[in-house]
Amino acid sequence: MSAQSSVNRIDASAAVPSEIHLPAPTAWPFVLGLGFVLLFAGLLTSASISILGAFLSVAACVGWFREVLPREHEEVVPVVPREIPIRTERPRVERFPTAPEPVRAWLPLETYPISAGIKGGWAGSVAMAVLACTFGLIKTGSIWYPINLLGAIVFEEPFRLDPAQLNAFHGNTFLVALIFHATGSTLVGLLYGAMLPMFPRRPILLGGVIAPLLWSGLLSSLLGLLNPLLESLINWYWFAASQIGFGVVAGLIVMRQHRIPTKENIPFAFRAGIEAPGLMHKKDGGEKQL
Repeated sequence: MSAQSSVNRIDASAAVPSEIHLPAPTAWPFVLGLGFVLLFAGLLTSASISILGAFLSVAACVGWFREVLPREHEEVVPVVPREIPIRTERPRVERFPTAPEPVRAWLPLETYPISAGIKGGWAGSVAMAVLACTFGLIKTGSIWYPINLLGAIVFEEPFRLDPAQLNAFHGNTFLVALIFHATGSTLVGLLYGAMLPMFPRRPILLGGVIAPLLWSGLLSSLLGLLNPLLESLINWYWFAASQIGFGVVAGLIVMRQHRIPTKENIPFAFRAGIEAPGLMHKKDGGEKQL
């Protein structure tokens, strides 16, 4: 056994080279970099600096090429073999236990289904439409005033020429306003459904009052830059009140829906539909199940 190990050591030592060839050190790359710096620095200072930089660049290129052609300049470096012992103080391999419990907290633990956000958005859209039409009746005596203002996003020219048309019914404007209102209310309702579980305290105050006020202020600033005419026709106090009505009604409808647990706390193997025995609970009989 010892003779065999001695032979293996001799073969291993014979396989290790006694010396290696490395590229010889050279200063030409540094000279080339300095030449380029002087070449471009002369464009801002003096032509003589550029001439010096060009001379150094050409000389460095020639010198660097001669390091490689016609024969590579190399230097011989002796190899000093050193045996590195590998030791460990651990008597066994450490293994991390796998369990279905999450390693860290994922928030929120429960959320609302998508249908809750859609229901909240539709209910809030009705509340906002009632408040907006009420404002139209109070200000101009016509419910079509706020509807035509929303449709003016697309059909602005008729109202620019004759502002009195804002109080009349227009089929194309009503259709555009209906599409914008329904789409926006549905998307905001979905946002409320995802956002309200993240507000553990007073979710209606944050999601139904503060968020609409911030949104109204932002929209007022942007619309004043993009469409000053439309911005001047909107009563922003009543607009903010309509947004708050939407937020409160949508939030109340969403909060009345049944919550479902989020899937972030479930191991990936369960979410992917993979049977992972190491993550499965045991039955009373000893068999494992999901």
